[in-house]
Amino acid sequence: MLDDMSMNFGIVIAPRSGATWIEAVQTAERQGYGTVLLPDTLYTASPFPALAAAAAVTTTLRLRPNVLAAPMRSAAATVRETAALQLLSDGRFELGLGTGRPDAAAEAEKLGVAFGSAAQRRAQLVEVARAVRAEVTPAPPIVIAASGARMLATCAEIADRVHLAVAPTAGEQDLADIVARVRDLTDRPIAFSLQLVAIGDALPPFMSKFMGVTLEQLREANAAALLPADPVAAAELLEHRREKLGIDEILVPGDLSEAFAPVLTRFR
Repeated sequence: MLDDMSMNFGIVIAPRSGATWIEAVQTAERQGYGTVLLPDTLYTASPFPALAAAAAVTTTLRLRPNVLAAPMRSAAATVRETAALQLLSDGRFELGLGTGRPDAAAEAEKLGVAFGSAAQRRAQLVEVARAVRAEVTPAPPIVIAASGARMLATCAEIADRVHLAVAPTAGEQDLADIVARVRDLTDRPIAFSLQLVAIGDALPPFMSKFMGVTLEQLREANAAALLPADPVAAAELLEHRREKLGIDEILVPGDLSEAFAPVLTRFR
């Protein structure tokens, strides 16, 4: 068994009904996941009320939107919702932030909010993070999804953790380059997270249906987010990356939870 204090594990899921959501988050807590993460899209339940429901039926599970698109909410609105989650969860909330997925501009239009330029969205993200830190007690950890140079510079300034928002086919050297860039910009301790794409032959349907990703592409690229099917080899690879790169949190899509279960047990 590997040291469970050295790695954190989060599961990325979305509610399909109230009953199944309660069951899913309670199961995740029993299985040993440390965090439940909920996407922020117009096609999934709004993160704040869903995570509040999760807080009510769990005791240790941490709660994180994955990730809030900063342009969709004002700083004041995010402060208010974050304070509510911190209150209802007894301080288990983590604020995941980003500047918006490539298709988020269309969602912003539907919501009637300005999406803004890349620079404007970065500025709003910084405004939100600083407001939450200043006005919410206890201030939650700030997790920022990033991979580009300007966003990584922002992470070096304000993030507690960087969600490595890389392409599915990114290799280990791509991860190492991002980590090195952030560390070159700050002496602050910053942690890193990686979301899995596939395990062995298990590939979530949305990866192929909506992103056009195939197992062949991942294998050819030696993608870092593709884990080997052998749980021992997979656990050793994750531990290697923790020691070498400081990637101490692995995010598991719900569709991969069954395939990941034998790996998780290696750390428990």
